[in-house]
Amino acid sequence: MLRASSKRSATFLNRAGNGVNGMSNRPWLSHYPAEVPPTYDYPDQNLAEFLVQTARKHPKRTALEFMGARISYENLLDQTYRFANAMNGLGLRKGDRVAVMLPNCPQAVIAYYGALLAGGIVVMTNPLYMPRELEHQLTDSGAKIIVTLDQLVGRVKQSMAKQPMERIIVTSVADYLSFPKNLLYPIKARKDGTPIPSIDYDGEELISFRKLLKQAEPKPAGVPIDARNDLALIQYTGGTTGFAKGVMLTHRNLIANTIQSKLWNYRAGGPEERYLAALPFFHVFGMTVLLNLGILNGSTLDLLPRFEIKQVLRAIAKKKSYCLSRRADDVHCRHQLSRYQEL
Repeated sequence: MLRASSKRSATFLNRAGNGVNGMSNRPWLSHYPAEVPPTYDYPDQNLAEFLVQTARKHPKRTALEFMGARISYENLLDQTYRFANAMNGLGLRKGDRVAVMLPNCPQAVIAYYGALLAGGIVVMTNPLYMPRELEHQLTDSGAKIIVTLDQLVGRVKQSMAKQPMERIIVTSVADYLSFPKNLLYPIKARKDGTPIPSIDYDGEELISFRKLLKQAEPKPAGVPIDARNDLALIQYTGGTTGFAKGVMLTHRNLIANTIQSKLWNYRAGGPEERYLAALPFFHVFGMTVLLNLGILNGSTLDLLPRFEIKQVLRAIAKKKSYCLSRRADDVHCRHQLSRYQEL
């Protein structure tokens, strides 16, 4: 993890156990930093409670920044509740799969946590997938609903031969851009060779994300779950040796991973930190160390739809202080980030 500041936080350490029975049978614990507890009592709750709890503590704090537009934790939770209630209104039942085929954008965060609150199992899907790859994941996971961009609807429809979707919830990047970027985006998309298609919402299959949220109630939502046994996510592997494999992850799996990331990243400053979300949320690493951890910390997530080194450097130069996680294979940019501390 790369970062540009070195503030420390002891948040959550007071809940950890002070000792471990059979320490001699766990010699690796002697190598733990003093700041990292040997045990931790993980809460049994819906993973989306991270957002609910943070929004209650820090309602006015900025949760997301997207191309200059800002969304507070209070607003993010409001829209997440709306999405969850809308899903239940569409007939989503506990355990139903909801595919999210989006880049890093506010809609991805809303759909992710909203589907979890509605009792759904999220299937994060790469928006760069071709129909054959997408067809495999939709069929294998049994997804009934997919949330995607207007520019990807054609590809989604091509992939539905074996696994028809009950609903395709369609959004646009422009929906969450501030003025005048929201008006200029269609022009830029056309110039880039990815024009925004005209979507016919007359039938029941295609639903507007923006209209869906507008019509839904923002009342608190939450289906009772068994955190230890109920799945939160079916996360697919990279598929480098064949078709991607779906990994079943419970709410407790992801809660433990997120809190472990927080405990080991003890040098980070907590809520005042900004996370540069350049790694995709549809990858489990980006989801854990950026999305879930950032929301747990009550930090601000600056969303980048794709990893482009020039955009990353411009963002760092503008904001000055960031937590920036990266993959080991992003070494091509290491020399350009050498002035930042590596944790």
